[in-house]
Amino acid sequence: MKQRRRIYYSAVQRAEIWDHWKRGETMHAIGRLFDRGHSSIFSVLAPTGGIRPPPRVRSRLALTLSEREEISRGLSCGLSLRAIAYGLKRAPSTISREVERNGGGRLYRAAVSDRAAEDRALRPKICKLAMSPFLRRAITNKLRLDWSPQQIAGWLKRTYPEDERRCVSHETIYKSLFIQARGVLKKELMEHLRAKHVIRRSRQASLKNTGVGQIKDAVSIRERPASVEDRAVPGHWEGDLIGGSNNSYIATLVERHSRYVMLVKVQNKDTKGVVSALIKQARALPRELARSLTWDRGKELADHRRFTLATDIDVYFCDPQSPWQRGSNENANRLLRQYLPRGTDLTVHSQARLNAIARQLNERPRKTLDYQSPAERFGECVAAIN
Repeated sequence: MKQRRRIYYSAVQRAEIWDHWKRGETMHAIGRLFDRGHSSIFSVLAPTGGIRPPPRVRSRLALTLSEREEISRGLSCGLSLRAIAYGLKRAPSTISREVERNGGGRLYRAAVSDRAAEDRALRPKICKLAMSPFLRRAITNKLRLDWSPQQIAGWLKRTYPEDERRCVSHETIYKSLFIQARGVLKKELMEHLRAKHVIRRSRQASLKNTGVGQIKDAVSIRERPASVEDRAVPGHWEGDLIGGSNNSYIATLVERHSRYVMLVKVQNKDTKGVVSALIKQARALPRELARSLTWDRGKELADHRRFTLATDIDVYFCDPQSPWQRGSNENANRLLRQYLPRGTDLTVHSQARLNAIARQLNERPRKTLDYQSPAERFGECVAAIN
């Protein structure tokens, strides 16, 4: 079998690959554009962990190729280093270092020296985490608590607002995890990230779709009061079921104002069992914090009228194929997959275990809450009605 010739991507092609990757296209799809396999694309993306490297820009202070050619010609003509420097309007020490590090007067070559200078500029730069034991410890501890890099960065900024040395961007944390050449954060910490990818993927890399059902007497989300939309009033919830193997399910509830999460153990997807479990959970809430529930079109809430009669909570249903209308709940479900992976049997989790998972999730700071945690915000709501 004839072996395919190895391809070397040009700078333009590499830029095109990164453009497609940023748009969320798969490595298989990008590879087809170049008539290559996905492994060829992986070799371009992997060295920087799927994070696009910044474009290389030569410093305005660095010697150019034309200046190096002038140095080479000057040396050939027997000019002194000071005379060459005077002609280039450079410091004599700059010319001296340039010639010395590239073989001396007799071996100096402009093109070779220029390539060597470019290669030296690629040496790893010391990042902020490498210079701060405090940041390394803090980030490592929070990652082990399953905090996301963005939550860690937000927490640091909120905790140390006046100390830039103790603050770092979430991008720096991601880079230190995915680009192991930095040697700052251990690779094992990547296991605590929510998405178990070998390299970092674009936000547009995947879109979630859910099935829909037909609900009798369903009240559309379009009839939901405006006070629910702006999230100013607490007590409005979004709900859904997440599924596992062996026909196992867990109901998830998220309060829109505080993003507070509650998990409810259900026996199956049958509407009778699901509604009964939700009624029991809703009755444990203060009346002021149980005003409405927005659900998708799953048939597990077909008996929504019984739920409303038992709890006095209005139920609204999203439009077909519009999970984004329950954005807070969809986001929470994605976070929960870190604890309740797809394809696992959810029946093994007791209600006490589900409460512990919800508590851990609620104690994480959220960017949308100005890095307050949902537990803090929900606690303020409870205190306000007492």
